[in-house]
Amino acid sequence: MENAITYRTLLISDYNELYGMWIQVEQTKRALNPVDDSREGITRYIQRNPNTCIAAISEGKIVGAILTGHDGRRGLIHHLCVHPDFQRRGIARTLVTKAEEAIKKEGIQKIFCLVFKDNDTANSFWENMGYSIRTNLNYRNKSLNDAIPTGE
Repeated sequence: MENAITYRTLLISDYNELYGMWIQVEQTKRALNPVDDSREGITRYIQRNPNTCIAAISEGKIVGAILTGHDGRRGLIHHLCVHPDFQRRGIARTLVTKAEEAIKKEGIQKIFCLVFKDNDTANSFWENMGYSIRTNLNYRNKSLNDAIPTGE
């Protein structure tokens, strides 16, 4: 019998376990930066978005998580991640659904996420979740801290 998965709000005290999971998933590890994804950065994020970040738990351990927040107008999904040993069980789909419900409770009616163009698995997943590609926009980025790469 497979272990039951439960879901709860992500807590600041989950940081070490969360980060440990992130660095085991290559596509998530690739998206991390030393400032925003530090303990201080994630503490700020969770304090600002205390009800919209969700953890998937199995036997008391985090096996998946989604960071979701908003600016009062639009929701944004960051770092959807499921531990490699728990992938292909519907955990990511459930995390997204729960995050969308939480964002909607905050009064937000539109949500987006950013996905690496070459991450075919993730792009297929998001397409199946109903997230369309906006071809009429350019995503622009500027780092205000030398420790944060600007990207490609």
